[in-house]
Amino acid sequence: MAVIGINWYILDFTKEYIFQELDQIDSRQCAMILGARVYDSGSISHVVRDRAESAMELYHHELADKVLISGDHGQRDYDEVNAIKNYIKLMHHIPDQDIFMDHAGFSTYESMYRGRDIFLVKDVIIVSQGFHLPRAVYIARKLGLDAIGYEAKEITPFSKETHISWHLREALARVKSFFLVATNAQPTYLGDVLPITGDGRSSWD
Repeated sequence: MAVIGINWYILDFTKEYIFQELDQIDSRQCAMILGARVYDSGSISHVVRDRAESAMELYHHELADKVLISGDHGQRDYDEVNAIKNYIKLMHHIPDQDIFMDHAGFSTYESMYRGRDIFLVKDVIIVSQGFHLPRAVYIARKLGLDAIGYEAKEITPFSKETHISWHLREALARVKSFFLVATNAQPTYLGDVLPITGDGRSSWD
């Protein structure tokens, strides 16, 4: 029953902050792209591509001043953030100074915590798939960010089985995030402050 109750609470808490259309959104400091699977070749998965393309949609419509890529770069041979950066630079040619990189966004919780404490983000549009956004927005708002979510559009539709698998895993992930927020858990790394209002190249490796 606790799992059901926590999931209901998070979904109800965030429903007014999640959007699917551009005309529903007001402008924010940045669009945050949350990392996911990338490949050894440096190419990105369809999940990540959808997030990146939707974030670029926000940027090009002047709804986000900057782009913050937050993902896992904890190993030399696995790097979500540079793979996403390279994709958006190749496909969209946005100014380097508008791209910030968070190399220690090892989880959704850590991405939001570091967004607040390292990048000094005050207001943000989180870009991810619909199943993931309630958890991301919940964490962000509970950590004090003025956060909304923008649902990434599926360029290539995923299967029904994939969606079911996502939702089942997410139900447990929401419970874990609920307790991370409640205990104010510390992220794996913090570090030097790199304000989102500055030059994104200061965050590049």
